[in-house]
Amino acid sequence: MAGPETDAQYQSTKLMPSDAPFFTGIKKYFNSYTLTGRMNCVLATYGGIALIVLYFKLRSKKTPAVKAT
Repeated sequence: MAGPETDAQYQSTKLMPSDAPFFTGIKKYFNSYTLTGRMNCVLATYGGIALIVLYFKLRSKKTPAVKAT
């Protein structure tokens, strides 16, 4: 397994993901060891992509300064 966590810490995360003492701050919500952490990563990614698509879809269309005849 890659990363600084040991197998004992990984096993405790599988049993009690919300009470894991070594996940603090943003790591508690976005990690690859718990299903909740993975889900949050996926939702954040999809949300970011949706915001980018909405931004380009809803931004105003610029009209040319001089129209060709």
